[in-house]
Amino acid sequence: MVSPQPGDKLHSQLESALADVPSARPETVVINPADAEPRGIADGDLVNVHNDRGACHARSKISEAIAPGVVALPTGAWFAGSTDVPDPNGNPNVLTLDLGTSRLGQGCSAHTALVELGKL
Repeated sequence: MVSPQPGDKLHSQLESALADVPSARPETVVINPADAEPRGIADGDLVNVHNDRGACHARSKISEAIAPGVVALPTGAWFAGSTDVPDPNGNPNVLTLDLGTSRLGQGCSAHTALVELGKL
């Protein structure tokens, strides 16, 4: 999984404006057709994105624009506040390590993670 910056806001700024937009949440995850088909995932399906760190829900967008074996779940969806259940908004932070890239640089390592998807 890669988690790029969202196209509809800067980080999570303006996220509150999406509260009034029907079906704006959960966030959209982009998946290649070759990965979606064996999982029975169609365009617009609700999916569970998960790994050993956590899970979140997302709405699928099937696209050839992403390479097979990679999904894209943008940053910015607000965390719903519980690590006991999948985040319903699609926050990718629940899937990533909260560690810097090194003791020296302390850069963000949160924009990639190994994940699995399953249809809800």
